[in-house]
Amino acid sequence: MNDIALSPNVAVDASCEEINWPLRNIELAGLHWPAADGQSDSCPILMLHGWLDNSLTFAHLAPELCAERDVYAVDMAGHGHSGHRPDGQSYLLMDYVSDLAELVERHFGDCPDHQVDLVGHSLGGIVCVLYAAAFPEHVRSLVMIDSIGPISRPPEDTIPQLRKAIKKRMTGSGKSVVYPDIETAAKAREGGLSPLSPEAAMTLIPRNMRDVGEGHVWRTDPRLRHPSIMMLEESQVLACLQKVTTRTLFIRAEDGLLSHRKGWEPRLKAISRMETVIVPGGHHCHFEGDVTPVSRAIRTFINHDG
Repeated sequence: MNDIALSPNVAVDASCEEINWPLRNIELAGLHWPAADGQSDSCPILMLHGWLDNSLTFAHLAPELCAERDVYAVDMAGHGHSGHRPDGQSYLLMDYVSDLAELVERHFGDCPDHQVDLVGHSLGGIVCVLYAAAFPEHVRSLVMIDSIGPISRPPEDTIPQLRKAIKKRMTGSGKSVVYPDIETAAKAREGGLSPLSPEAAMTLIPRNMRDVGEGHVWRTDPRLRHPSIMMLEESQVLACLQKVTTRTLFIRAEDGLLSHRKGWEPRLKAISRMETVIVPGGHHCHFEGDVTPVSRAIRTFINHDG
């Protein structure tokens, strides 16, 4: 493992190290914050980021959690420094769950009781909760940040969604935009569905960019923006959540994405052992501004042995 190399204007904890995890059909990359007390025999914390983000979304949170255990943040497939899916494949939600299962099996098998603590933000939270439902024996505790299960669609949307996804797969992604510098790319990322401050964008974006000589292009796979070819119906989502037996913490951001959505409240009752904590901030409450409320809630929860 090598110390992480970043843009000079990006401030990241100096103890952070690059790490790579070869899987059968792809290699995942990520960041490792070693346990500050030098002990690495405790249950590790494994963190998964949101859609189009990368492991640096935990740059402020991870140092708050690594006092007594190793903390790992994963670049999911197609994101950050991780590999891309082969030609002809797309980024199916369940393939992310499969990646996580193989990662835990291959590279965290020596952990106490072969268990990890999972922390997931947004898409990462969706992947983590589905993995916990399928493999509860490997998850000691689960934390979801502004995330409580997959986006669902009604059954009548199945064929229109299928048609839209296939048409996009056939037409492709188009030519990559070339940005003259990282700052311009970061400025473009500040807007969108989940806006970021200039400081947050400059922390996150360099890991998502690639130098092509005349400028920078997105390192992230453009297929990540393609429509999902198949989505779950709400009854399927609830059935998945009902299979989660792991101790679970749902961190809800006061001004997060869920605050603007309707109809997800029944999910709160689907997970039998779930606690809810409401924190100030938006969708990136673990990354933007003061992350103390989030880090305190996670530390209190995962350090409880019950």
